[in-house]
Order: sequence, then C-alpha cells, then structure tokens
Amino acid sequence: MRIRVRDHVKLQPDRMAKVALAATERALLDLYCVAPGQAQKPHTHGEQDKIYYVLEGRGRFRVGGEEQTLEAGDATVARAGLEHGLVNDGTAPLLVLVVVAPPPPHA
Repeated sequence: MRIRVRDHVKLQPDRMAKVALAATERALLDLYCVAPGQAQKPHTHGEQDKIYYVLEGRGRFRVGGEEQTLEAGDATVARAGLEHGLVNDGTAPLLVLVVVAPPPPHA
C-alpha cells in the first residue's frame, strides 16, 4: 500500500491533528500535524512502544525524564510505560510520523 503522506497533512487552529494513515494487527501509523504553539500532553502507554520521526519542522520531545529538540530527519523512541509528549515551540508547522506497536485497543 502506497501512502502519500503529504496528501494527509491537516493543520487545525485549535489543537494538534492526529491523522491515521494505516493500521495492521501489529502496528499503527499516524501523522501528527502540529501547528506552532500546539502540543501533545505528556502521557504513557502501558503496552505500546511509540516511535516519533520528524518529517518537517522542529519541536521539543519529552521521553521519560529527558527532553530533546528534534528536527527533520531525527527520531526518538518511547518504550511502553515511559511518559512522552511533544510541543511545537517554533514558528513553522511540525509534521511527525508516529509508529505505535502494538496498536492500542481503541485503534
């Protein structure tokens, strides 16, 4: 299955857009579209690992107790049970591919 990620970009004025791109029984692929000033609140998943890969822009990512700035071409991994979240504190949109494995029960 071919996915043209650019065709799915959707920025919302009031909150981060989470766009489902694909799902299997073992993994979920999302696109996070984060406008300047928007964030994903820190949270945890007890059973899922999450991989963030930055396509465009720059943002601060928190995984466990560590905060780091990532930009296009960078990735980070949040293992199950680690608190994680992000914030776009820049002036340009932040586009992030997110892989979650296994998918959460609500997916």
